[in-house]
Amino acid sequence: MNYKTAIFDLDGTITDSGPGIMNAIRYAVKKRGLPDVPEEVLRSFIGPPLKEQFRSVFGLSDEEGTIMVATYREYYGEKGIFENRVYDGVPEVFQKLQEAGVRILMATSKPEKYAKQIAEHFGFAKYFDFIGGACMDGRRTDKHDVIEYVIDSCKVCRENTVMIGDRRHDMIGASKAGIRSIGALYGYGSRDELEKAGADMIAVTPDDISKLILQ
Repeated sequence: MNYKTAIFDLDGTITDSGPGIMNAIRYAVKKRGLPDVPEEVLRSFIGPPLKEQFRSVFGLSDEEGTIMVATYREYYGEKGIFENRVYDGVPEVFQKLQEAGVRILMATSKPEKYAKQIAEHFGFAKYFDFIGGACMDGRRTDKHDVIEYVIDSCKVCRENTVMIGDRRHDMIGASKAGIRSIGALYGYGSRDELEKAGADMIAVTPDDISKLILQ
């Protein structure tokens, strides 16, 4: 398959954002007097829409979930956003794709404002034609909605486009949008999670991504 466009997830695909996200969750949980949760549960917040995950884990109402997201951002917007690192090998993937003429886009459930800050701070914004994410007011957090937003904004041809992500939401969102998907196994999702969600291909390492796209 000759792919012309690659749409990347951010958390767990481009960057290992776990430390900052989990620290922000701990902050919000403590400030709002909720029970502590083990690290395994904290890791489940990396990737999915935040409010959805807060409601699921703590049994919260929609309004309470909104409050938790706002509290989370008190920490994340100041500190957590930069408690983060780019996965080894990912910049090289961007370089190879760019040299091959593949258009590189981003679709993340993270607020677009934060995604752009991270891309600029860590030096990979230069590779992206477009960075699409959620709205700060909670709109457009579903991964399929974000992918459609990116596709519509960039007039993307679905037939030669592939989504790269590390969680089931990425695979399901890609399928709903009618595009192929690559599961990034080095991120936060397991092979079982990715395959059950319909991943068309699996990348064990970042280098596998460029091989799969350019094969």
